[in-house]
Amino acid sequence: MSKLEDEYDTLGVAVGERAERVATIAIERPDARNALNGQVRTELKDAVNAADADDDVRVLVLTGGEGSGAFVAGADVTEFQDRGPVEQRRASERPRVYETVDDATIPVVARINGHALGGGCELAQACDVRIAEAGAKLGQPEINLGLIPGGGGTQRLTRLVGEGQAMRLILSGELIDAAEAREIGLVDAVYEEDELDDGVYDLARSMAEKSPIALEFAKKAVKAGSRMGLEEGLEYEAELFVQLFATADKDEGIEAFLEGRDPEFAGE
Repeated sequence: MSKLEDEYDTLGVAVGERAERVATIAIERPDARNALNGQVRTELKDAVNAADADDDVRVLVLTGGEGSGAFVAGADVTEFQDRGPVEQRRASERPRVYETVDDATIPVVARINGHALGGGCELAQACDVRIAEAGAKLGQPEINLGLIPGGGGTQRLTRLVGEGQAMRLILSGELIDAAEAREIGLVDAVYEEDELDDGVYDLARSMAEKSPIALEFAKKAVKAGSRMGLEEGLEYEAELFVQLFATADKDEGIEAFLEGRDPEFAGE
């Protein structure tokens, strides 16, 4: 049994259930609308790392458990009540769950099946693609508590939607619906409830059919676009492109194309 198949108290994990080589991690804390407390964060980091290290997993779907009405409704505010700056600095030591998701070498798709607020919105932002149910609400309401986003929201949200829209959401604490989130670029696709799984897993399946090495390198190159200057990013892309010419997957992909068949990538 791989570590990914270990039982977690606050997570449900499935591999290959909806699509081959696709793992799903569902946060299951319905009594708190999947709010991120210390246990959820610890278990989620462990499960994401396990999925990333599993050769049978090429794509990860991250979602909220069914029946909670939420993807992740935010951080567990009860943990903040008596916490001072020293304790919070210790709790904020990196890598946090957000960096763990962001740094995964495999693609991570957020299946936003309900509200994604505060830390939940930041968790979705750390994923590579965000697909939302039409009834979902998203936002960064930390300002209403006298706080600011602390899980990357001031940085990742700005890169996704631009400074003006990020300022609007962060400074007002306003929640927006999935349609508006799609319009400003916070989510990448929106589906009705009965179509959400088809939209998510059709995309995940199409990714999982590709070379895992090419997936990893493509993800690195795209992320470099918002984290490097243009010239530096172009050089980085070119270097990754050249490195793929040393892989068996590149040979298989070219041969399959020339022979008019589907490639069978081995990750080598």
